[in-house]
Amino acid sequence: MAEELLRVTDLKMHFHTRDGVVKAVDGVSFTLSRGETLGVVGESGSGKSVTALTMMRLVPMPPGRVEGGEVMFKGRSLLDMTDAEIRSVRGNEIAMIFQDPMTSLNPVYRIGRQLAEPLMLHKGMNKAQAWERAVELLDLVGIPHSKERVRDYPHQFSGGMRQRVMIAMALACDPDILIADEPTTALDVTIQAQILELMQKLQKQMNSAIIMITHDLGVVADIADTVLVMYAGRPVEYGTADEVFYRPLHPYAWGLMDSIPRHDITSKSRLCPIKGQPPSLIDVPAGCAFSPRCPYAKDICHAEEPVFRRIEGEHGAACHFSGEPDFVRGDMICAGVSE
Repeated sequence: MAEELLRVTDLKMHFHTRDGVVKAVDGVSFTLSRGETLGVVGESGSGKSVTALTMMRLVPMPPGRVEGGEVMFKGRSLLDMTDAEIRSVRGNEIAMIFQDPMTSLNPVYRIGRQLAEPLMLHKGMNKAQAWERAVELLDLVGIPHSKERVRDYPHQFSGGMRQRVMIAMALACDPDILIADEPTTALDVTIQAQILELMQKLQKQMNSAIIMITHDLGVVADIADTVLVMYAGRPVEYGTADEVFYRPLHPYAWGLMDSIPRHDITSKSRLCPIKGQPPSLIDVPAGCAFSPRCPYAKDICHAEEPVFRRIEGEHGAACHFSGEPDFVRGDMICAGVSE
């Protein structure tokens, strides 16, 4: 059985603002083992990125505040570590690829210097050793003429190349966990496929774990072993990729699946979007947060918040009716409507 690297239990991160309390992360739980890829999906504002930033202790406090839960990494609590201890973990044992590589790379420093810095800090290399390793890392992620390109600045790289540099930087210290926050955003499909293939290849080489945060369900279906579906800061479904894609339990997950373009349907039919908008996290609806948009909502859904329940093994959902024989995946109102 693979070694468990990370266990997140009932994690809550709230932001205290003048307008009220923003419950950005409200009770997230999951586990991650060595060699495993976890896909975290949901609409914008569902709390995916804030969950990762909270684990990495990168949320400014105030206004952020951890209201509960724990994050255990190899038996150590990341939330209880001192600043010096968490700095030794970041980039060394847990690394993160941020959404926009142009804003993550310092425009006034050469690529080589930015790659060499974590190696000197965490691995104790001298400058010459770190620069030599930086060239190797650029080779590893498929950047040609690495000996010359290592002296270039970020603006001299294309978007896809900058994303490769970010992956090289994240992998510089051979981390146990790689958190990839929308790593293929704004990249064309060819470069996106190359980036994903590269990440999978390096994961196998290093036997590391990946947390893939994305809107792209196609990416998740391709690389994830387990999937966490989030809505309004809360987990609404969790299970293996096959379970979530082929036997989803929560109406929100049904809606996400129905909104994916299908290759196996020959008849002309419209995509089925989920009606409405995600709620404000300052004023989350009573009961189930998804109930105002759910075509299957009943009185109890508007009155009582559902408890996350495991239905089969680790596969579970936060829905009052999940697992009931007469409550199976349905069409989200508009599916099958011909043009």
